[in-house]
Amino acid sequence: MNIRPLHDRIVVRRVEETEVLPGGIVIPDTAKEKPQKGVVLATGSGMRLGNGTVVPLEVRPGDTILLGKYSGNEIVLDGEELLVLREGDVLAVLDSASQGIKAA
Repeated sequence: MNIRPLHDRIVVRRVEETEVLPGGIVIPDTAKEKPQKGVVLATGSGMRLGNGTVVPLEVRPGDTILLGKYSGNEIVLDGEELLVLREGDVLAVLDSASQGIKAA
């Protein structure tokens, strides 16, 4: 896959978490909400201001992020569902210590 988002946009792959209820019941994907956690695959060059300067993005490829439920646009590229969104739609960047946190 070769994709380069423009300006302040990023490409994200949602992180699917398997959910098993007590008693071993597995919730099917069709009954779950879309994950609010994702991994950044590619980033644009940054946001261009009115005076022509470019503000670099804070997120980097490989970062695990939290995003809003209805953020971005879904695309299918090489059979894989991805999300293209603006950096402003990113709620937080998770560090390795907080990976166990579940979005409510």
